[in-house]
Amino acid sequence: MEPQPGELPQGQEIFMDILIFSIPFLVLLLAYITGKITEKRHYASIHEREGHWLSIPAIAGKHLPDLPAVASADLVVGSVVISVDHFKRFLSGFRKFFGGEMKSYSSVIDRGRREAILRMKESSPEADLFLNCRLETSSVSKGKGKAGGCAEVLA
Repeated sequence: MEPQPGELPQGQEIFMDILIFSIPFLVLLLAYITGKITEKRHYASIHEREGHWLSIPAIAGKHLPDLPAVASADLVVGSVVISVDHFKRFLSGFRKFFGGEMKSYSSVIDRGRREAILRMKESSPEADLFLNCRLETSSVSKGKGKAGGCAEVLA
């Protein structure tokens, strides 16, 4: 039986069906790969910069008993907004449905906290000590309470 004008032969029709149904999986695979590469590069940058700033402590307390007189003090701030990749956002949808810990967001919070502290330290490179350090996190939303998959961390 010969296809009518505008119709695809049977083999090409099956191929097109497979292609159409595989596109979402290919997009998720691409999101997974690019997300992993981006996260790995960011962690490498964090590790390198933390090694540089390791000798200058960031302390949560307000007072230290053996602290010498302070010559000057400044308020320093470090802020960052970290977003999840589409693959982690896809996985978190299942976790929202079934409940439990959202492990896919743990690395986002970890990277955000560490990056905010590093940016705080980098904003005042001449400091000898960072005292009374606090971290504040918030989610960045798209409006009407819908989370956009981003976390802001302020140090």
